Amino acid sequence: MIILTGPCVIENRDNVMKIAEQLSKLNENNRIDFYFKASFDKANRTSLDSFRGPGLDEGLKILQEVKDTFGYKLVTDVHESYQVAPTAQVCDVVQIPAFLCRQTDLLVAAGKTEAIVNIKKGQFLAAASMKHPVAKVLATRGVEEVNYQTSKDNGVWLCERGNVFGYGSLIVDMKNLIAMREYAPVIFDATHSAQVPSTGETTGGNSAIVPSLAKAAAAVGVDGFFFETHFDPSCALSDGPNMLKIDDLYKTIDDIFKIQDVLGY
Repeated sequence: MIILTGPCVIENRDNVMKIAEQLSKLNENNRIDFYFKASFDKANRTSLDSFRGPGLDEGLKILQEVKDTFGYKLVTDVHESYQVAPTAQVCDVVQIPAFLCRQTDLLVAAGKTEAIVNIKKGQFLAAASMKHPVAKVLATRGVEEVNYQTSKDNGVWLCERGNVFGYGSLIVDMKNLIAMREYAPVIFDATHSAQVPSTGETTGGNSAIVPSLAKAAAAVGVDGFFFETHFDPSCALSDGPNMLKIDDLYKTIDDIFKIQDVLGY
C-alpha cells in the first residue's frame, strides 16, 4: 500500500525533522510503500497574508536533509514549470495540485522527468475528465494508450480529493475511485477531502471525518492514501483543521489494513 504523509507545508526545519522522525515506523513496515510529503510553497492559499513556506531552494534543501537522514522517498507539489526539474532531482514524486491538473505545460514538464507524477483531481472535474491529464504525461513519455497498467508502468498516479458543489464543503463520491482506476493507480487524499473551503481568510476542515473517509475508500479499493499529519495540528501553519495527529494517523492506517485483509486486497 502506498502511503504519502507528512505536514502540509515546510514550517521550519526543526518541525519537519520532528515529524519525519515520528513517521519512521511507516518506512520500516514492509506492507507500506512510504513517501514523506511536505510542500516548499503553498501558492494557492486563500489570503495573501497566509504562510506559504520557505520557497523552492530552501525547501528542497530541507527535503534533501530528510532524505539523507531517514532514507525516505519524498513527494512535494509544484506550481510552476520551472520548479519541476529541480524538484525531481530531490523528490521521487512530483505532485500536480488539483487546481492545476489541466495545465499542459506543467504536466509536460513533469512528464519529462524520471519522477512519478501524482495528479490530483480538480475539485471541479468529473472522474472521466482525468483521462486527459494522464494522457498528456504518458504522451510526453512516449506512451499513447491510457489505462491502469500503462500508467503504473510509466509512473503516473491519480489522486482523489473530493468535489465541490457550492455548499462550502467537499463531497467524496466513491464512484470516482472506481472510474479513475481505469486510467491509473489511484491515491485517496483523505485529509484534503475533509476540507471546508473558503471559510473566511483560511480554508477550514473537519479532521474527525478523515478516518471514516479513509476506511470507506479502503473498502472500495485504492492503491494508496495521502494524509497530512502534524504533532499538533492546532498549531499548524496550513491545513491544520483537516490534518491528523500522528497517533491518529497510525491508528487509521491500522484500520485500513484490517479492512484490506478482510476483503483480500
